[in-house]
Amino acid sequence: MKRFALRTGIRWKISFAIAAVGALITVALSLVVHNAARVSMLDNARDVQLERVQFIARNSEAAKKPPLGAKLNDPELPGALRDKATSGRRGTYVQEHDSGAPDVWAAVPLGNGQVLSLHTRFTDSANVMKDLDRALVIGSVAVVFAGSALGVLIGGQISRRLRKAATAAGKVAQGDPDVRVRDAVGGVVRDETNDLARAVDAMADALQQRLEAERRVTADIAHELRTPVTGLLTAAELLPPGRPTELVRDRAQAMRVLVEDVLEVARLDSASERAELQEVALGEFVSRRVRTMDPDAVVRVVHESWVSTDPRRLERILGNLLANAAKHGKPPVEVTVEGRVVRVRDHGPGFPEALLREGPSRFRTGSSDRAGVGHGLGLTIATGQARVLGARLTFRNAARPESDTAPGAGGAIAVLWLPEHAPTTTGSFPVVRLPE
Repeated sequence: MKRFALRTGIRWKISFAIAAVGALITVALSLVVHNAARVSMLDNARDVQLERVQFIARNSEAAKKPPLGAKLNDPELPGALRDKATSGRRGTYVQEHDSGAPDVWAAVPLGNGQVLSLHTRFTDSANVMKDLDRALVIGSVAVVFAGSALGVLIGGQISRRLRKAATAAGKVAQGDPDVRVRDAVGGVVRDETNDLARAVDAMADALQQRLEAERRVTADIAHELRTPVTGLLTAAELLPPGRPTELVRDRAQAMRVLVEDVLEVARLDSASERAELQEVALGEFVSRRVRTMDPDAVVRVVHESWVSTDPRRLERILGNLLANAAKHGKPPVEVTVEGRVVRVRDHGPGFPEALLREGPSRFRTGSSDRAGVGHGLGLTIATGQARVLGARLTFRNAARPESDTAPGAGGAIAVLWLPEHAPTTTGSFPVVRLPE
C-alpha cells in the first residue's frame, strides 16, 4: 500500500510554524489582556459607584430625598447586597448580562436602619471593551502576517541554499568533478547548510579518488593483458588446422577485443580524449559506413546536413549501435538520418528497463540484458564517444503494435543527437558563435 506524501517547500513549513506560534502567543496574550482590562474596569466601576453613594449618604438632606438616581430601601436591590447593608456594612455588587454592559450596585447603611443604594448600568465599559477587543484582533492578525512574512524570508533563504546545494550535487552525480557544493551554496552566514555542503564535497572527493584508482587499475590490468593476449594469438596461428585450433583462435580474438574495449573505456573515462574535426555530409557518411558494416540494414536519409565532427569516432558509435542491434535485436535494422539526428532501430525485444532508467552499464550481463550475453561495453563506449563529440546519445523502446502481444515487441531505438556547434579541440563543449 503506497503511503500518501505531501510535498511542500521548507519556506512554507517555516512560515507556517512561525505563524502558528505567533497565533498561539497572540491569542494567549489577548485573553490575558482582555480579562485584566475587564477586571480592572469593573473594580474601578465598583469604587466609583461606592464613592457616589457615600457622598449622597453624607448629605442628610439628600439622604431623605436621594438625588442622582439613588434610592432608599430599593426593592430591586440584590439580596446579598441588602443583607450586607442591613448588617451595617457597605458593599458593591456587579450583575453581568449577555448583552454586554454590566449593572453595578452600591449600598451603604443609614443610621435609622434604612439602606441607601445606587444602581447604574456601565455602558461605557462595554464600548471600551469592544474597542479593546477590536484592537487586539487587529494586532493579532498583524503579528501573524508579519510572522508569516518573516518565515517566508528566512525559509526562502534556507530553501535557496538547499536548492543550490542540490543542483551542485546533481552535477557531481552526473560526473562533473570540478563542481563544489560549498562554492555553489556561498553566502556569508555559516550554518548547517555549509556543514552539509562540506560533507557532500568530501564524499564526492573520496568517491572520485576511488573511481580514479579503480580506473587506473582497470587500465593497467588491460594494458598488461595486451602483450600476453597478442602472444596467445600469435601462438594460435602456429597450431595445426582443426576444430580445437579454431576455438582457441576465436576465444583469443574475443579476449583481445575485450582488452581493447576496456582500454578504450578507460581512456574515455579519463576525459583525455579530443575530437579531430572534419566537415562531413552526415547522410552520405552514414549511408556509406552502414552499407560497409551491415549490408542488410535499411538506411533512409530524410534530410541531408553538413556537420563538423570526428569521422572516426562517429563511425565507432555507428558500429557499436549496429553491432548491438544485430546481437540483441531482430531484423530489419533501420538507420534514419534527419538533419543532425541519427536513429538506429531494430525490431527485437527492446532495451531492458535498467538500461532505460540508468543508462548503459559496463559488464551488464544476465537476464536483465536483452540476450543475456555480452560484456556491456558497446553502448558504454558509444555513449563515451558521443560525449567527446559533444553529442547526446539516448535510448528508448518503440511503441508496441496492438496486434503483437509480446513484451517489448516494438523494438529498441538509439538516437544520436549531434550538436549544432562543433566541439572545441580542448573538450566536448560546444562553441557558441554570436551573430555578427
